[in-house]
Amino acid sequence: MSARPKLTYAMSRLQTELRGRGWDDVMLVSISVDPATDTPEVLAEYAAVHGAKQDGWQFLTGTRESIWSLSVDSFKLAVMEIEDTGDGPIVHSNRFVLSDGQRQIRGYYDAFDADDRAKLLSDLEIVRAESASATH
Repeated sequence: MSARPKLTYAMSRLQTELRGRGWDDVMLVSISVDPATDTPEVLAEYAAVHGAKQDGWQFLTGTRESIWSLSVDSFKLAVMEIEDTGDGPIVHSNRFVLSDGQRQIRGYYDAFDADDRAKLLSDLEIVRAESASATH
C-alpha cells in the first residue's frame, strides 16, 4: 500500500467520527486489492502507521481471485488493472459499503462526498438501532 492513499485517509476520518460518537461496536474493514504486495505483515504495519484501531478497523487480504470476486460479485464494486501485464497499477472503487450484522448491503457511499458521508452515518445509526432492538 502506498504512503497514505486518499481512501485510507477517508477511512481514518470515519474511524475518528465513529469513536467520537461512542460507536465502538462498528467494525471498519479495508480489503487490499493487491495481495501480491499487501501481505498480512505489510498490512499490519500499514494499519499501525495510519492509526487503525485493531478492535475497530481490520485490513484483510487473500488470493487475488477471491478478493476481486468479493469486490465485483459480492460488493458490486469495480476493480481492474490499467496494464495487461497482470502487475500494473490497480484501480478500485472509492465507495464505502455499509453492511449489517446479517451481511446484507445497506448502502454505498462516496468516501469523498460530504453528503454521502453524512448519509452513511445516518444509515449506520439506523442499522445499529435495528441490531440493538433485535438483541433485546
